[in-house]
Amino acid sequence: MVEETEKRLKVSIISTLKGSKPINVKALRKLILLSEQLDEKDKSMKKNFKKVILSLESRKKIVVEEDGTVKLLKRGKRKLSNEEEDTCTTKHIKTSNDSSNKEEEGVTRLFVGNLPFAIDEKSLCSHLLNAMTHVKWITDKETGRFYGSAFVEMRSSSEAAKAVTLNGSLLTGRPLKITYAPARPGDVWPPTTSSSKNASSKESSDSQKKMSEKPADCKRLFVGNVSFDIDDDILTKFFENVGAEVKAIRWLHHQSTGDFKGCGFVEFWNEESCTKAAALNTKHLLGRPIRIDWSD
Repeated sequence: MVEETEKRLKVSIISTLKGSKPINVKALRKLILLSEQLDEKDKSMKKNFKKVILSLESRKKIVVEEDGTVKLLKRGKRKLSNEEEDTCTTKHIKTSNDSSNKEEEGVTRLFVGNLPFAIDEKSLCSHLLNAMTHVKWITDKETGRFYGSAFVEMRSSSEAAKAVTLNGSLLTGRPLKITYAPARPGDVWPPTTSSSKNASSKESSDSQKKMSEKPADCKRLFVGNVSFDIDDDILTKFFENVGAEVKAIRWLHHQSTGDFKGCGFVEFWNEESCTKAAALNTKHLLGRPIRIDWSD
């Protein structure tokens, strides 16, 4: 049992690090254990994870920097070892069998990993066959940094089963990891927020009430509560999802230190684009609900 768990962890760690940015070892441990439906607080699971990390490091598959950052050393394609191939095959067979069982059991909660950091509810819901009703982005409790993964609730067990078949499918060039993730006893699920059409309309209406009065012919917005991983391309694509074409972006920095303030101003080519972009107020970008307001 322990050996099988370590094999699963090994394959999951390698696949997670492929095509992703280097990640802190503690954040990686949480992400891997969550994706494998293992108890992240279980000491024995933590020991297994550490053992696998040390094994991969000794085999020069990964490197753990002094600051705790984990990097994949071999990024090119390679032939799987017999051990990894057997593990992947076994895992695939189990996933196929589990899909049937989980559908019969009525499981509708899924884990989705290796998400692009510019993901939003609309894009994820569209990829999941427009059958997603709730989403909970997984973020670091202390920093609020988005881990690139989420738990989602599907409309029905049959639609959840269809979504699981999308495991490995590409979303903006990244192969997604999609597995069943039944809620554990005591979990509050589904979350209070919803990505359904009705809920989205309500959120949009509520967010508009929080915004200041719109100036005439407004083509500029203030954006706040922005992730420190943001860049111009990510924000531009975020607004392009609703057909809002960005003209220019100006980020704000502390005058004394030069540190990013987590906010800025976005200018659009016309008022129509500006209005469309404003409707994204409170929507999640890089795991954080973005704050949008009108600006002169």
